[in-house]
Amino acid sequence: MGRAQAPAVLLLHGTGAATHSWRGLAPLLAENFRVIAPDLPGHGFSSAPPDDDHSLPSFAALITRLLAELAVTPSLLIGHSAGAAIAVRMSLDGLVQPESIVSINGAMLPLQGLPGQIFSPLAKLLAANSLVPRLFSWRAGDPAVTERLLRGTGSKIDEESMACYGELMRHSSHAAAALKMMAHWNLNALQPDLPRLKTPLHLIVGGNDRTVPASEADRVKALLPQTSITRLPGLGHLAHEEAPEAVFSAIERSLKFDAIVE
Repeated sequence: MGRAQAPAVLLLHGTGAATHSWRGLAPLLAENFRVIAPDLPGHGFSSAPPDDDHSLPSFAALITRLLAELAVTPSLLIGHSAGAAIAVRMSLDGLVQPESIVSINGAMLPLQGLPGQIFSPLAKLLAANSLVPRLFSWRAGDPAVTERLLRGTGSKIDEESMACYGELMRHSSHAAAALKMMAHWNLNALQPDLPRLKTPLHLIVGGNDRTVPASEADRVKALLPQTSITRLPGLGHLAHEEAPEAVFSAIERSLKFDAIVE
C-alpha cells in the first residue's frame, strides 16, 4: 500500500490481532509512506513460526527475514502493544535502522505486582493444553463473548472491527498462537536493554487503556528520558482502531519533533 518510491513504514500489530487492526490508520499513512503490515507469525492467516518459537527474539528475526525478502528498509516502525516491543528489539539488535519508532499503547516492560507474578505461568499452563484454543474459539462463536473481551480493553470499536476480531477468534490456530506468544513473551530481558536504544522513541498512550496502564509510559521514559509521550484522553488499548485520525495526528507531531531535533 502506498507509493513504491515512498519511504517505508512497518506496522506491527499486537498479540491476538492481525493486519485488520490497521485498516483505519494504514490509508492515512499511505499518503506519504509505502505501508508494510504483516500478520505476526501464527496470527491471522500466517503460518506458525519454525520450531514453534513464539519468543520476542524469534519474532524480531522472522520479521527481519520478511523485510529482506521484500527488499524493504523501513524508515519508520509503528508497533501496537506487543508489536512495539518487537520494533524496539529489532532496532536494539541492529536488525533494522529506522529513523523513528512509534509505540501505540506499547507493552515493553514486565507487568508489575500480582499480574506480573501470575500472567506468564497462567499463559504457559493454558498454552500447554491443546484443547484450550479450541474451547476458546468455540466460545468466541458467540458475538457477545468477543464484544466483552474487546470492551475490556477500554476501547469502543465499530461493528466491522468487532466482526474481524470475531472471525479471528473462531480460528483455533490463531488462538493457539496468541496463547503461545503470551506464554513465551519475556520482557525481563528487554527492560535492561532499553536504555541502549538510540532510535527516537515516541509513545502514544490511550488514557482509558485497561490492558497496558497509561502509567507504563512513565516507566519507559524513566529508562529513556529523551522519549516523547502523547496522551490521548478517553481512548483505550485499541486507540488506533477507534480513533485512527487522532493517532495519525499524534504520529505526525512526533515525526515533526524528530525533524526539528535533527
